[in-house]
Amino acid sequence: MTAKAPDAQPQPEPQRTAPLSVGIGLLGAIQNAIVPIAFVAFSSSGRGYGILAALGVGLAIIVIGGFFSYLRWRRLTYTIGAQDIRVESGVLSRAARSVPYERIQDVSLEQKLLPRLFGLVAVKFETGAGGGDDLSLAYLTEDAGEELRQLIRERRDAQAGADSGTESDAPSLSEEPAAEALFTMGPDRLFTFGLFEFSLAVFAVLAGLAQYADGFIEIGDAIDLAGAWFSDRGEEVAALGATLQILSALAGLFIVFIVGSATGMIRVFTREWGFLLERTARGFRRRRGLFTRTDVVMPIHRVQGVTIGTRALRYRFGWHNLRFVSLAQDAGSSSHVVAPFAKMEEIRPIIAAAGFDLPSDNAEWHRASKRYRTDSAIVDSLVFIITAIVTGTATLLYAPEWFLFVVSIPLVLALIAAGANLLAWRFQRHALDASQIVSTKGVLSPRSQIATRLKLHSAEIAQGPIARLRGYGTVHLGLAGGEFAIPGVPLDRAREVRREVLKTIAATDFSDIETS
Repeated sequence: MTAKAPDAQPQPEPQRTAPLSVGIGLLGAIQNAIVPIAFVAFSSSGRGYGILAALGVGLAIIVIGGFFSYLRWRRLTYTIGAQDIRVESGVLSRAARSVPYERIQDVSLEQKLLPRLFGLVAVKFETGAGGGDDLSLAYLTEDAGEELRQLIRERRDAQAGADSGTESDAPSLSEEPAAEALFTMGPDRLFTFGLFEFSLAVFAVLAGLAQYADGFIEIGDAIDLAGAWFSDRGEEVAALGATLQILSALAGLFIVFIVGSATGMIRVFTREWGFLLERTARGFRRRRGLFTRTDVVMPIHRVQGVTIGTRALRYRFGWHNLRFVSLAQDAGSSSHVVAPFAKMEEIRPIIAAAGFDLPSDNAEWHRASKRYRTDSAIVDSLVFIITAIVTGTATLLYAPEWFLFVVSIPLVLALIAAGANLLAWRFQRHALDASQIVSTKGVLSPRSQIATRLKLHSAEIAQGPIARLRGYGTVHLGLAGGEFAIPGVPLDRAREVRREVLKTIAATDFSDIETS
């Protein structure tokens, strides 16, 4: 008889998600049954068995959907191993995927409306390997989801410490200090934010609904009735004259403003409700959402750079947004929104907590080459100049009397394009100090990028044919999870930036950055 090795470790047992996940699938089946029930009921109108047939179809869809929801739950298991987490799924064909803890960059929790009502969360694991969630568990209870997230992080940190030969200094869940709130948005801030999120997307939806409703309501008949009403009262309408037209135009603009503002307001409140950014021992934790609640944690050492942006109107009132460029994904983007609507004095402590600084008052700014400014103006206006030549030639042959009018339009556009480039050049600049590099651009809506030199991976100078001839180039800086390019830099300055960045890269131990 062979004795069992005394140090053999028991194999971890596969676990299932919360049984209430079946209920979520059943509610989804009920939702999917609504349209078929309505279709059968309307198509068999006037017949006694119409309602019974519609109910029968709906019941069949619900039963089949609920059955497959149970099978999916029954066949979905996850195993928390010593080195990785493994998820097995599939009813007819099985699929098994595993991700080592060291590859997991982020573990986020998401709660859509129905799961949130049942106290369930979807746990999403991201590795940054090309765009989306590598693994997802739907659904666990809120406590189980938070416990799994903390367990994955602890094992990832422990594994990273073992690989580097040091012990991980990340605190355990019981030792973790209280979080520090860095930025929050209450109802008042959301209302102000919504005023700047004017949107007319709802009109496209209403137009689609009008086309759909035309099959049930004879809109043409309604228009004919309205036309008959106005024709019967033609003298009264004519008496109002211009006053009626002005009032109609004002009413139309008022409706557009109200609908556009309401649309933006609804979008802001549903997406940003309860927005809270905290500084925890494990990084930045962001929670937001009214119907779909998301809970994302961004480790500090994963923040590669910051982007401060704004829009034309909100910039005039001092409002900006702040994003972290990260290796992890946030709704399909490589940048995490950490302050969607904030003043600069609110942004400053956030980026300081991430290890960045706003440019100082005595920063040494450098603009793009004047030759780049001239070339950009010529290139952007060249399309309109060619258009003026082509259309002007054709007009001289077939309609000479329209020549000045036809030629003047593209020429004016060419002047506008050239002027815009000349103006934009004044606001396009960069600065390099001992620890970071900053680039700003934009006239009506400025945008700034900040990256620490320690986290840049490469530096190169790209030159096209015109740039080589004119003596400038584009400096491309390797930033994991994002792009950092400074166009039109004079060649001597570009070489200086590259030399200083490469000097920092050569003196950097990147293993210390990853485990810090």
